[in-house]
Parts: sequence; structure tokens; C-alpha cells
Amino acid sequence: MGKMILVNASVCSGCRICEMVCAIKHEGVVNPSKARVRVYQHESALLDVPVICKQCEDAPCAAVCPKDAITRDDISGRVIVDYDLCIGCKLCVAECPFGAMGFNTETRKVIKCDLCDGDPECVKFCSPKAIQYVDTSSVNLKKGRASSNKIREQVRQFR
Repeated sequence: MGKMILVNASVCSGCRICEMVCAIKHEGVVNPSKARVRVYQHESALLDVPVICKQCEDAPCAAVCPKDAITRDDISGRVIVDYDLCIGCKLCVAECPFGAMGFNTETRKVIKCDLCDGDPECVKFCSPKAIQYVDTSSVNLKKGRASSNKIREQVRQFR
């Protein structure tokens, strides 16, 4: 059975530690703009929303990549970026319905969650448990899809 990240924005404290540990893990710096997770603040709803790649089954980011740099790993099921092929065109960033793709202005490459090779740092450091790494099951998939739809709507309001 696979695993997935499940986000419960209703318990997010807005501490943004997830962004910091992600940036440290992947880039070696405390710089939230280099994180693969973003916390958006929805002030009118008094809600902080962690946004992380959903590893979409149909992966719209992969579908638009002109260099086939974004693929699904057959073993882990993760949607991954081959940085040797990525040309930094940002089509995937524009196509992601969740706003979960980022762009590193220094490397001129896109960035997205890679689940830390199956041991997500953001999950380890999320004290309120707003971000969890759970076994994929029909129940969790339904919860994840419901949460994803809610987050998608909230992200649309930010744009």
C-alpha cells in the first residue's frame, strides 16, 4: 500500500516551520521561497493553508512538460522532476491546479514536493499535525480528494 500527504488546514497554526525545514532539507538554507510546501494565509477566513503537491493521478504538470522532465516513478508512485531535462519554462507551474509547483530563480528550475524520498520532513515537524503522511486507502483517498477540492478553491481565492 502506498502513502500520501494529507493536509488538514483547519488545524494549521500558521507557524510555517514546514516551509523552513523543507527549504533546509532540499536547498540547505532557511528560505521559504525555496520550499516545496507553501503556507498561504487566508485572512478573511482566518485560515492558514499548507499547499503541497498532491502527486496527482493524472499529473497535469507532467502532461504539459515539453521535455518530459516530469514523470511518475513506477516504484514509489511519486511525481518527480528530472532536473537534467527541465528547461525552466514554468508551464507546469501555470498548469498545477493547486499552486503547488514553485520556481527557483537561482537554478532556473521548477521545484515541487518529492515526499523527501518517503520520509517527509514537513510532517515530522508539524506539531499540530496539519500535515500527515498516511497510508493510501479508499477512506484516506476520499478525505484527500475532499481536502484537495477545498484547498483548490481556497488557492483560487488567493490568485
